Amino acid sequence: MIGFQNELEANSTQEVLFKWIRKTFQENGWLQQHLGMEYRPQQETMAREVIGALSNDQPLLFEAGTGVGKSLAYLIPAILHAVRNKRQSVVATHTISLQEQIKDKDLEICKRLFKSVPELNPFAVFKVAFLIGKGNYLCTTRLDQAIAQKTELISSKEQTDLQRIVNWSLETKSGIRQELVPRPSFEVWDWVSADSSACNKKHCDPKVCHYQKAQNKIRDAHILIVNHSLLFSLLGSGMPAPKGRGVLYPEDFVILDEAHTVPTVATGHFGMGISSYGVNRLLSFLYNPKCKKGLLKHHGKQRDYELVVRVRKESDVFFDQVRSLFLEKQEIARIYKPDWLDPAILPQLSSLIIRVKQLAILLDDGPEKSIVEDQRDRLTDLYNGIKQFIGQSLEDQIYWVERGGRAGKIIYLRSAPIDVAEYLKQSLFMRDTGILLTSATLATGPSMENFQSQIGAEKEMAFQVDSPFDYERNVQVFVAEDSPPPSISDGRQDLDYLEEMILFAVEQVQGGSLILFTNYYDLNQIARRIEPQFRELGRPLFQQGKDYPRSELTQEFAKAGTGVLLGTDSFWAGVDVPGPALSQVIMTRLPFENPSHPIAEAKSDWLKEQGKSPFLELTLPEAIIKFRQGMGRLIRKKDDQGFITILDSRIVTKQYGIQFLNTLPKKDYHRFNKTNRDWIFDNAH
Repeated sequence: MIGFQNELEANSTQEVLFKWIRKTFQENGWLQQHLGMEYRPQQETMAREVIGALSNDQPLLFEAGTGVGKSLAYLIPAILHAVRNKRQSVVATHTISLQEQIKDKDLEICKRLFKSVPELNPFAVFKVAFLIGKGNYLCTTRLDQAIAQKTELISSKEQTDLQRIVNWSLETKSGIRQELVPRPSFEVWDWVSADSSACNKKHCDPKVCHYQKAQNKIRDAHILIVNHSLLFSLLGSGMPAPKGRGVLYPEDFVILDEAHTVPTVATGHFGMGISSYGVNRLLSFLYNPKCKKGLLKHHGKQRDYELVVRVRKESDVFFDQVRSLFLEKQEIARIYKPDWLDPAILPQLSSLIIRVKQLAILLDDGPEKSIVEDQRDRLTDLYNGIKQFIGQSLEDQIYWVERGGRAGKIIYLRSAPIDVAEYLKQSLFMRDTGILLTSATLATGPSMENFQSQIGAEKEMAFQVDSPFDYERNVQVFVAEDSPPPSISDGRQDLDYLEEMILFAVEQVQGGSLILFTNYYDLNQIARRIEPQFRELGRPLFQQGKDYPRSELTQEFAKAGTGVLLGTDSFWAGVDVPGPALSQVIMTRLPFENPSHPIAEAKSDWLKEQGKSPFLELTLPEAIIKFRQGMGRLIRKKDDQGFITILDSRIVTKQYGIQFLNTLPKKDYHRFNKTNRDWIFDNAH
């Protein structure tokens, strides 16, 4: 394959950048000479391709196996390109842990390198900023307003939270809500957050307002770190794209790490979401009948309060109707046809919009007028969203409802595009700028064609390099050939078999084991069964959703050394525990997604209409990517060793199993059953 480095234009800037990248990553290069880092040919290949793609403002898909050092392979080229050309790089990740690694480790390595190499000294001044949602920041202008009008806006009970925010505001440097522990209620935070047009340069002192200070840092930064959710929320919000080249900002270029999650995350953010809780929160901001407080208490009249109360009653009737029609016996349901729901809420909501619009006109320009206009716009968005949902006016969207929250009391209306390829093509790949998508798992076989088609990048350059780790020597793979197939009626596994095999497999390693499930039912049932036995053996059990948040759960598991960690879904990716503390990954079944979920069902129907196989085009590729992610939890550094144990016989009994087997990190694997398992594990080498 001809790489981007061979297509570089012969101008001095590109030639210099390419020379520096070569000198940095080559054998006995600057990384080795100045920082003592190990030479990795795969990392050198990736860095060369990245600087070529960025220099030519072209997209690049790059699969880099675990251990390649892909973060440095894109960060160093990105910083050189950004600083040299006075541009910005948006670096997006899916997980907080990778953001923290980039901030605390990788960018520090970059700075040390630049300070150590005379030619790169000018780049050591690069600036970094985090891009987080506007609503996470405290706005001092709005805080002052809330204090001045608290008797009309905020209940006496909530004023305790307000006072905590006031006290915190005197000492916080960032003004980010997550810093305040315990966190204030959303009802109070809504009155003081920067998520309002009242927080702007005109009304706020940029030296005092936390959001405005953050914006100044963002404007000056060369590297902007953001999570995928916010990136796609911004792209899906209808915000105008920069003129000329760029995605979020003029002249920016974008790097998406953990890019295997892009199709799923983008699907969630290019659609719509309305919740009963969100509607009540919006209406309570205007007027809360329980405490008789709210924005209209300050600006409105009795008839305005009564109008809000009527809209709230209609909202309760509307969401109760959704529950009774679709969610009495299930937690999620697809809405197949338009006009199944009574639109009675819309006339009352329209009247409220008109009244709030009138109040905004009467106010003088200033923060208070901006806040009222914000509520008008949010009510309008709510009206349009409900109308669109009832009428299903967008033909390329899937529509469904869910219930969640405590006791399933919150009702959600959701929609999403059936296919995000065109959305991504327009918002990313046609912006005339460099775009890098990278992950350890983009391919489902010898190529990335399936992933490319999902994201609208069929014509873009794609590259793959293997992991430098010695899997042949350091990994043993075991496959249970006698596991009963999942139940035809409900898809459940044989829990007796799982319990027995898990207890056996865990005892085959001295270190810890990560056990991956595909649903919470199996996880919880197995946890209940095996916990007493592992307690007797002195092996601590860590269970997703119990005792600790996810990040702390992983940390405690790593500290234990011989623990057993049970997880599902997100634990198939992002768990990074090097050393003996994670000596085995046990997969209880192949990670096929639930085909009855509205998105999966609608995509299947859409593929059938095109004469394609939903299983081969959608279900199987997604499962293979997740399977590869799960295997990737085992070897995190060069000298790691351990077992991959698969307790789903379909991998050797079904025709499609060979596609999973082909992705194993080594060619040889060991088949075992209840009868021969002791001999197989004892003699594996």
